[in-house]
Amino acid sequence: MTLRAYVIAYLLFLYAPIALLPLFAFNDSTIIAFPLDAFTTRWFAELWTVEALHAALWNSLLIAVVSTVLATLLGLAAARAAAKYRFPGKRGLMGMIMLPLILPEIIVAVSLLVVVIQVLGWPLSRWTIVAAHTLICIPFSIAILNGAFQNLDASLEEAAVDLGENRWSAFRLVTVPLIAPGIVASLLVGFTISLDEFIIAFFLSGAEPTLPVYIWGLLRFPARLPVVMALGTLLVLASILLLVLAEIMRRRGVARAGLKDKGGFL
Repeated sequence: MTLRAYVIAYLLFLYAPIALLPLFAFNDSTIIAFPLDAFTTRWFAELWTVEALHAALWNSLLIAVVSTVLATLLGLAAARAAAKYRFPGKRGLMGMIMLPLILPEIIVAVSLLVVVIQVLGWPLSRWTIVAAHTLICIPFSIAILNGAFQNLDASLEEAAVDLGENRWSAFRLVTVPLIAPGIVASLLVGFTISLDEFIIAFFLSGAEPTLPVYIWGLLRFPARLPVVMALGTLLVLASILLLVLAEIMRRRGVARAGLKDKGGFL
């Protein structure tokens, strides 16, 4: 009984603020407070008329797609090396690669800003954010793909090589289809992380803000808060959809491998 009460209280504390987003997004008032006024959809309609919002959304989508693809390719190589080969210092190297998972984002953001400006001399742009988001998405990609490679029977690729395929064609024709659900899950999770990330994008965006940075800028104008609520509602729905798709792909990968599901994102 105590555990049930704790779980209910935890879920309410975690999700109740998110549940308020659609309430105020459909509320016909610029004041974020109860009691609610009439029902309206005009805040969602305004999203289609703000050009700065469209530019920020395009920046976020471009950054998320490019950084996710790069992170998945690099994570694929690292996860394959970790699962298939033994070499000196492997655990230490993998630990260093996974370090961004535990480092505070504010420390990573400040460090990257110093490196970009003082060491490399690059101008701040969407491409500096791409590099940073690739860095923080790689550990998540490795964690997902490492599980896919661990569940894979290595003898299948070896059998393809024995039958005349070279290493690359055996990997492309045998291994990649078997780990495809893990690759898709990595892409979806990385896309969600990049799309929602704020702190690093805030430090490295320059004159090309991402969507979270643009939303933060709107908070200075109280009359625009309902628009922020409407935009936040759409972002929450998109994030939930992407995570559900990632979990579906993960479970398909487990089912394809014929293993017992030990849990995942959901």
